[in-house]
Amino acid sequence: MYLSLKLLKQIVKRCTQIVPLLVISLSLHASILEHMDALSQHYPGQSGVYILEKGEESLLTRAWLTESAQKTIDVQYFIWSTDNVGTLASEALLSAAERGLRVRVIVDDLLIDAEPETLLSLDAHPNIQIKIYNPLHSVGRGTLSQLWHLITDFRDANQRMHDKVVIYDQTIAITGGRNMADEYYDYDHTYNFRDRDVMVAGSVLPRIQESFNSFWQHPLSVSLTELLLEEKHDLTTEQVGSYTEWLHRYASDPLNFAPEIRIAITNMATRVEQIFTQLHWTDVDYIHDIPGKNNQRDNLGGGGQTTASLIELLSRAEKEILIESPYLIMPEGGFEFFSGLLTKGVKIAIVTNSLASTDNLQAYSGYHKQKQKLLDLGISIYEFKPNPGIHRQLIDRYEQLGKTSPIFALHAKSLVIDDQITYIGTFNFDPRSANLNTEVGVVIDDSKIAHQVAQAIRRDMQPENSWNATIDIDQQGVGFLKRLQVDLWSLLPLDPIL
Repeated sequence: MYLSLKLLKQIVKRCTQIVPLLVISLSLHASILEHMDALSQHYPGQSGVYILEKGEESLLTRAWLTESAQKTIDVQYFIWSTDNVGTLASEALLSAAERGLRVRVIVDDLLIDAEPETLLSLDAHPNIQIKIYNPLHSVGRGTLSQLWHLITDFRDANQRMHDKVVIYDQTIAITGGRNMADEYYDYDHTYNFRDRDVMVAGSVLPRIQESFNSFWQHPLSVSLTELLLEEKHDLTTEQVGSYTEWLHRYASDPLNFAPEIRIAITNMATRVEQIFTQLHWTDVDYIHDIPGKNNQRDNLGGGGQTTASLIELLSRAEKEILIESPYLIMPEGGFEFFSGLLTKGVKIAIVTNSLASTDNLQAYSGYHKQKQKLLDLGISIYEFKPNPGIHRQLIDRYEQLGKTSPIFALHAKSLVIDDQITYIGTFNFDPRSANLNTEVGVVIDDSKIAHQVAQAIRRDMQPENSWNATIDIDQQGVGFLKRLQVDLWSLLPLDPIL
């Protein structure tokens, strides 16, 4: 008896599918590093990809990875709030440090709302280091200092680190649109974001780690010790102990951390096992800006590496481009660029926030001024509703929200080109992302992932989730005051910093 060549190939293919599953099952209780390294060996030169569409799943995955990591956690965020999710995330990092992990955190300075004592108490742990990016606004600055820098260093004051990435054991990373605050994980009672993250492993990780390290080592990232020297000198051991004890009590209080959420994290082992088996291994690149974005200092332009990479990707489109972005404001040259693509026969469809859903009236005012010109070009535009039908599909706890569900605004930043190339990251389609803020994201060259993300974007464009932008704004039911505010913002020359 002998095996045909065709049958032999089928058996070999089946075995290559089964072995990674066995590796994961046998090493579920091993470290992330161990079972990801074992799995990666079966896909040399490729990266595993898993899209995190739901806020709660993204939060629970982060929580489980934080509890399961054994060596290092590197964190980079634009916003880290002191609300419930932000506080619980801080406690989780403190617990990781107490287990012996090295924890490094970089947070942009612009929107920090934590007290100096809080930041210093975390940073006091020997395994935790915190740095603040471009500290001209909040940490260690008084009102006069803030105003002085805004007047004398307007461009520098507006140059922010918009990166959002967490790296566990230098082996698995999560990046995408979500910051660390209630509203990014469906836990705010009045306003939540429809967002998108991606978890990656494999060959792309060294590039992600390299980007983080470049920010960590750059002079724009300043240590808390340097920024809060006097406050640290006055901070007592008792104060540090009191705060860390409070933080642990806060995380143990059912009023702050519902028992079912704690159980869900504990049970995430099985769920993460399923996620690991669903990792799609393919070609992935990581695009990112350098600290400082660019060398331009005389004006608000200059572009950046992420901007150049996305322009190059878009210019290769032959059939269709799908874009999802919370803000839509063409930077200089944008109209001409998209006009050229449309002339070439490329169909372009974009979903962005409506006036009814947006929380950023300044940014919306920029879009409001350009909207008709964008439509006249031939771009199909859809505006996300504040109460879309997709609520039920994306929010696991939707039935618990009651009759008055929170506003659901768009925050995902993704694009799909020709059902083959996918970008998921932090880049908004506006001048600020193009020229001022540092941005990151993954570029995935794979038709299966492209189909998955394109399907999600097209679903967000459906009538139950978005209005066609050609409809009159009166049909959105927006109040007079909000419309007046947009009209007033439209009068100001803010486009370069929107």
